[in-house]
Amino acid sequence: MNLHNQFWYFKSVVPGRICDEIIKYATSIKDQMAVTGSYKDPKKLNSNQIKDLKKKRDSNVVWLNKHWIYKEIQPYVHRANASAGWNFQWDYSESCQFTKYNKGQYYDWHCDGWGGIYNKPNTPSHGKIRKLSVTVSLCDGKEYKGGDFEVDFRDTDPDKKRSTRVIKEIRPKGSIIVFPGDLWHRVKTVTKGVRYSLVIWNLGWPFK
Repeated sequence: MNLHNQFWYFKSVVPGRICDEIIKYATSIKDQMAVTGSYKDPKKLNSNQIKDLKKKRDSNVVWLNKHWIYKEIQPYVHRANASAGWNFQWDYSESCQFTKYNKGQYYDWHCDGWGGIYNKPNTPSHGKIRKLSVTVSLCDGKEYKGGDFEVDFRDTDPDKKRSTRVIKEIRPKGSIIVFPGDLWHRVKTVTKGVRYSLVIWNLGWPFK
């Protein structure tokens, strides 16, 4: 997809008290090992599968569905969608993924929109795709080292070189980045401290 703006960010827009409340609420719930699309249930993985998974992703997550969190974040998804000129149709947000990256943890290169059309009859996501992703920095970048959020404007042509950029603008607490689901991105290894973030995938009908 050839877009003029590959992402849109808002610096320090979520109040610190809201970020703290999300962290307090999420850390009161037992977390689980994060998985990728090829692995669904972390409780059913054997040792070899876990080893394979952690070559790609190593972090811990908690799933949240509180209305007050969506109310705080969704307006920025709408603003980014309009301001970046994407104007994608979307009408549903998946569960919020609270992610904790401890020292040594990371998430390698991936796209959020690779899962295709959802086949979940009798649910709001049925027949839809991930169109817009949003990541919220819940703690300040000074509280941890490493853990950079990096995007890659790679081309589908394998002969093309990568064009990567570290998005330093979202390291301040309460900052948000919104981007189309087919944008390559990663979280580099945290080398000190803990990185807390919130991710929400926003769905709409397939592009025509």
